[in-house]
Amino acid sequence: MISIPRLRELGLKLTPQRLAILEVLEGNTEHPSAEDIYKQLKSRYPSLSLTTVYNTLEVLAGAGELQEIRIRANKRHFDPNPAPHGHFLCRICGAIDDVETGPLEIQAPLQTKGYFVEKYAPYFYGICPRCRERDRGSNQ
Repeated sequence: MISIPRLRELGLKLTPQRLAILEVLEGNTEHPSAEDIYKQLKSRYPSLSLTTVYNTLEVLAGAGELQEIRIRANKRHFDPNPAPHGHFLCRICGAIDDVETGPLEIQAPLQTKGYFVEKYAPYFYGICPRCRERDRGSNQ
């Protein structure tokens, strides 16, 4: 979990809403969007705005405290695990899962054709194990 001193260091006021956003993120492996977090908290915090959720997530992502995932063209998701790892989008159920790929051939930092690559985010697309198992069960 992101510490309170770290939040202060980033210039974020310690409001109940911001602390609730961190609570939603803590250990969350579902890669929620800002909209998901907003919907989850709005009834408990009627004064919460979607702008506050976005601003908080953007500051935390910019500081390397979480990952912004752009695996879908029309929606940003956030992962509280800032360690490098891949993400998989299931084309059937739409779930986003963490994928530990092991070492890939591209290792950052990398220099290639004048570019200095500091990090990269592999995205994988296909069918998740849950949907594959469900499909196998329905074909028997």
